[in-house]
Amino acid sequence: ACIGTGRSASVEHTTGLAARYKDRLIPWARISPHEGMAGVRKLEYSVRELGLKGLEVSTFREQLYVHDRKYYPLYAKCVELNIPVRAYTTMNYATDRAMDLGRPIYLDQVCRDFPELTIIAGLGGWPWVPELVGLARRHPKLYIDLAAHRPRHIPKPGSGFEMLLQFGNTLLQDRVLFASSWMTLGLPLKQIIEEMDELPLKETVKKKWMYQNAARVLNLD
Repeated sequence: ACIGTGRSASVEHTTGLAARYKDRLIPWARISPHEGMAGVRKLEYSVRELGLKGLEVSTFREQLYVHDRKYYPLYAKCVELNIPVRAYTTMNYATDRAMDLGRPIYLDQVCRDFPELTIIAGLGGWPWVPELVGLARRHPKLYIDLAAHRPRHIPKPGSGFEMLLQFGNTLLQDRVLFASSWMTLGLPLKQIIEEMDELPLKETVKKKWMYQNAARVLNLD
């Protein structure tokens, strides 16, 4: 599992927790682009000295679109450090900010400006799933995870995930990652995994979604 820093958890706390469970947890950082170069230096220190493995970009919390130039020094450093970025990619329900802060189309500019950067579009892109599928076909280093969506609802007619299931079972089978968000869903992790196993996917594809693709992105294989 990947764990990340938040507003109440420091990088040191997160890496310390991960160190206690080396065989189970992989630490990531969330660094605000508003920190400027101080944030870039924090990212480099976190990766080189503390062992963090990725950067979380929370457009919803920062109220900045993913292609805002304030993020670009962090993206460039991620390329240099050879770590992935996971970006908030779905709608949000907070009415004090724009609904489309996580719309997938804004990733297109980032992918074009940083073709070497591995990006994980977190939370599946709903309700713009076809848009995200198109971007993943267009950009070979763009991945998709399905965090915060209960697996048993994904294959239901009208869910909005029909295109992702179709292409995720075929042309994009190497670019979909399992993410549970079990605390957000309020369900045991075991139950979420069991529901994932019931998705209408080829058995070889299930193995890719559940482990092999993530292992490749995180250099675990």
